[in-house]
Amino acid sequence: MLSIALSELVQIFRNRLVLVTSLIMPAVSSAFFIYQHEVFAALGSLGYIAAIVMFSAGAFGLYTTAVTTLASRRQNLFLKRLRSTAASDTAILSGLLLPITVISLVQVAVIMTALAVVTGEPDNVLLLAAAVVSMVIMMLGLGLATAGLTNSPEHAQVTTLPISLGTIAVASWVGIAGTEELTLLKRLLPGGSATELVLNAWNGGASLADSLILLVPTLGWVIVAVALASRIFRWEPRR
Repeated sequence: MLSIALSELVQIFRNRLVLVTSLIMPAVSSAFFIYQHEVFAALGSLGYIAAIVMFSAGAFGLYTTAVTTLASRRQNLFLKRLRSTAASDTAILSGLLLPITVISLVQVAVIMTALAVVTGEPDNVLLLAAAVVSMVIMMLGLGLATAGLTNSPEHAQVTTLPISLGTIAVASWVGIAGTEELTLLKRLLPGGSATELVLNAWNGGASLADSLILLVPTLGWVIVAVALASRIFRWEPRR
């Protein structure tokens, strides 16, 4: 798995398009939100800013890059060649997705730290970390499912739009409007409960038990995504 991961890491830094989508776009958008933190805090809260920058890295960096990577490796038959080796399916997928996952986690950590330096520390760091990890797992699961519907790296620019834009839209909706109204709907939408968890972690004011239960909808999306991926993910291009 590690050899696959190292090879994939080299490919990431050689691909300018992947570098832009996985590193530059999330970093630039996050820097804008942090720079204008007073404006966005007045619109929502500091927790809202934290949620938006988290999903910017998760949607445009992790999710989109994961789908593009898997589609590209399938198209050039690299997946097929890897599957003929002694590596298991889990090891192959883990190796391919490990570099971008680590990059995204580091990126989110750096962005959150910068936000904390500028605006003040979050109320509960461990709860915030749980929200980040749950978001990462969810986006990876959704990435595997979407990759099954994606024929090529170019096609990924289309297939990733609904979830990447949708999760950020949900995060904005929940971050600005809260969950006092349409609570169940907002929590069940992908990204909704993770956003509320970030709000609780950064802003405070909610009990630990009420916050931890918000992990359930996010992990539910992981189960759904993995179930879909097991049915529709393909190791070879369509003939």
